[in-house]
Amino acid sequence: MEFGPGRGTLMADMLRATRGVPGLHAAVQVHMVEASPVLRRAQAAALPGITPTWHDGVDSLPVMPVSMVANEFFDALPIRQFRRATAGWSERHVTCGGETLGFGWSQPAPLAALDHRLNDTHDTDIIEICPAASPIILALVSRIKAHGGCALCIDYGGWRSRGDTFQALCQHAMVDPLEAPGLADLTAHVDFEALARAANQIPGIRTSPMVPQGVFLERLGITPRARTLANRLTGAAQRSHIAAHRRLTHPDEMGSLFKCLAFTPLAAPPFPGLSE
Repeated sequence: MEFGPGRGTLMADMLRATRGVPGLHAAVQVHMVEASPVLRRAQAAALPGITPTWHDGVDSLPVMPVSMVANEFFDALPIRQFRRATAGWSERHVTCGGETLGFGWSQPAPLAALDHRLNDTHDTDIIEICPAASPIILALVSRIKAHGGCALCIDYGGWRSRGDTFQALCQHAMVDPLEAPGLADLTAHVDFEALARAANQIPGIRTSPMVPQGVFLERLGITPRARTLANRLTGAAQRSHIAAHRRLTHPDEMGSLFKCLAFTPLAAPPFPGLSE
C-alpha cells in the first residue's frame, strides 16, 4: 500500500524489485491511497498487469496485514503556523484586501495544545503543526497492531518543527504561495516527532529512530548495488545513474534533507536500516 503514490513510479519499482520473492506476487494486493482521478490514471498506466484498489483515505482499507510506504505524502498535508509571543501564540492567517491575498497574525493567546513547546521556543519563534497527520498515523498503526505489517515514511523535514518552512513550487521553482492559488504545489517540512508521538499512543508499536535517507539507503546496500548497475552502463546512461545515486544519498542533496521513520509491531523484527 502506498499513500500519495504520485504517478505510480515507486510502486512499480517496488513490485519489480520483489518479483523474485517466492509467492509474494501471487498473494499480494496493491492498494493506493489517492484521491486524484488524473493521478489514478497515471498510476494505472505505470502498473500494467496490476489492478490496484484505490482509496480516498484510510477508512476503506482492507482488514489484513499491510506493508505501507508514504514517500512525500505528509509534506503535502495542510499545516497551521503559530508564532510565540509573551502573551501566548499567534496563528498565521490568510488575509484579503480587495483582490489581493496576504498573510496576517491573530492576537496572541495561550494555547494548551502547545504548552509542550514552551520549554524549547522563544518569542518570535514559529512552529508548524499538521492536524491531519496524527489521525492518519493512529489509524495506520492501529491496523498494524491488530493485523501485522509495517509502515515506512520518507519525507523532508526534521525531528521537531521550528521555523517557517511553508513554500510553494511550480515547475520546479519556488513561487509566491498566494500568487496563483491552486496552480502550485504547497508543502511544508514534516515534523517527525509529531508522527512518533501519535504512533506512541498505541501500545505494542515500535517506532524506529528517525534516520537520514542517505544513511538508510547505505545501510540497505545502495552503493554496492549502484556500482553493479553502473558497470553495465556507459556514456550518458552511466553518468545519469551516478548522478541519481548522489542525489538520493549525498548529504548536500536528498541524503540529509529527507528523513525516514518506520512503525512495526513490538513482536516483529525492527525495520531494516532503521534499527539502533
